[in-house]
Amino acid sequence: MKRIFLFVIGGLLLLVLAERWWWSTVNQPLQLTTHTAIIVVSPGDSLRSVLEEAAQRGWLRFPGAVARWAQLYELDTKLHVGEYQVERGNTATDFLEQLNNGDSIRYQVTLPEGITLARALAILAEQQPLRITLSGPEDPRLLALVVPHDSAEGWFMPDTYAYQRGDSDLSILQRAHRAMAQELEQQWITRAGDTPLENPYDALILASIVERETAVADERGKIAGVFSRRLQQGMRLQTDPTVIYGLGDQYNGNLTRAHLRDEQNRWNTYRHNGLPPSPIALPGRAAIMAALHPEAGDALYFVARGDGYHSFASTLEQHNANVRQYQLNLRSDYRSTPKEEGR
Repeated sequence: MKRIFLFVIGGLLLLVLAERWWWSTVNQPLQLTTHTAIIVVSPGDSLRSVLEEAAQRGWLRFPGAVARWAQLYELDTKLHVGEYQVERGNTATDFLEQLNNGDSIRYQVTLPEGITLARALAILAEQQPLRITLSGPEDPRLLALVVPHDSAEGWFMPDTYAYQRGDSDLSILQRAHRAMAQELEQQWITRAGDTPLENPYDALILASIVERETAVADERGKIAGVFSRRLQQGMRLQTDPTVIYGLGDQYNGNLTRAHLRDEQNRWNTYRHNGLPPSPIALPGRAAIMAALHPEAGDALYFVARGDGYHSFASTLEQHNANVRQYQLNLRSDYRSTPKEEGR
């Protein structure tokens, strides 16, 4: 009986010592050689493979014991893909909680208002932590987002988007598309009653033109008013940015009379009535608001003054006078819109 008692006591003592060792193993600081270190969790990685990598880098000695602790305390249920920064003083338990909570390094990318979808894709391609999966504006996965429309241009909300390593360019544009679709739906409900626009897609097209015509907040409503009145009166929009968009890579910075006469350019609003067949850029919320709530007035024309602002006119005679004043003798620093990043 005494031997059994001693055996039981010895077993319990071993269990206590084992538990203390286990607790010490998962709660002692990771052995980092620098103040901070980075580890990447890729798609398909398991917690055990991540802990094995940490062991190979000398952070911890017993990855199996740490994995068992994670299983016991349900810290192995979620493993988020991403890039994790570990700091000196962090314990294995801290590391497990970080992985389980998805507390990875977050990055940001900004898609400015008024850029084209092609430029947005180029900006995303410059983000090293992103996985680049899209082939271009005509990628079938982008077109699938905007069915029944045959162009994905304009359908992505300009904004700043947070992401982590392992995310894809498509995942960011999916979020941007949801944001744009929601914004259009909400703003369409409150549209002005006399708008000539027939549906939210028309609003997206007009907003993109307004966005490209001016970066001045106070002018968006005025320019939207000019275009709305032209649509109501059956006048052609006659706006350069649509022509330039239709030219694509053929545009070298010089818009010619031949370009304005080209009927083959579907976006040539000097030769074709109504709105162009698609948006020409990514419009922001303010441009959408302007397109759906244009400023009242009688102006039917406007011309860039060269300082980023425009002069408006209600008659062709007044407009021609403005053209003579502002555009016949262009300054070397002449601009149709204020200088802005991404435009």
